[in-house]
Amino acid sequence: QVQLVESGGDLVQPGGSLRLSCVASGSIYGINTVGWYRQAPGKQRQLVATITMSGGTQYVDSVKGRFTISRDNAKNTVYLQMNSLKPEDTAVYYCNAEIQYYTGGYYTVDNFWGQGTQVTVSS
Repeated sequence: QVQLVESGGDLVQPGGSLRLSCVASGSIYGINTVGWYRQAPGKQRQLVATITMSGGTQYVDSVKGRFTISRDNAKNTVYLQMNSLKPEDTAVYYCNAEIQYYTGGYYTVDNFWGQGTQVTVSS
């Protein structure tokens, strides 16, 4: 079975930095577009950044210039480097990926979510 696991969340002071990781495991053939989302208490889940298989990136306006999404296809890993963190960045951050994998002798494609990692920005 395919799994996505996020890590790297922590408590950090305003202006600080964190790097989140999202690792995919299982009988993976390929990983298409990956997105980082976040959900603050009482708010809807928000798309933060995406990266395509070829490395094309997009960001929500509120994180442009501060966050960088990248991927290491050999390690089935996507990163989110977050700099100049603000209190409003506080949220649970989730990884979402469209993954091609083997199951029952066939290739198939599904969308997967990780369990989330907490980022808290506070002094």
